[in-house]
Amino acid sequence: MATPVPRDILFVGNELAVVWDDGSESYFGLEKLRRDCPCAMCKGEKDIMGNVYKGPERPLTPRSFQVAGHRRVGAYALQIDWADGHNDGIYSFETLRRMAAENAASAPG
Repeated sequence: MATPVPRDILFVGNELAVVWDDGSESYFGLEKLRRDCPCAMCKGEKDIMGNVYKGPERPLTPRSFQVAGHRRVGAYALQIDWADGHNDGIYSFETLRRMAAENAASAPG
């Protein structure tokens, strides 16, 4: 089964709202998105031996959680420009759907 793709992407206050082409909606806190940035500098990447390489820890400021812009990457991902200048993370739609499912599973009630 193919991963649904966003029909609409909106940034509202401190959240990202995604309306998917299957009719469902997902909401993501901007701080959580930034802290979970999937780029190699933030999360690291493994070499063939399993060693993880990543950039130095950078302090996050309030601007780190503000969106300055965004764009779709092909038909598979979203790239966010953060107000502190960071924009290396590419959030695949599959990753966003997984994060939404994890958020729903951990929600109280």
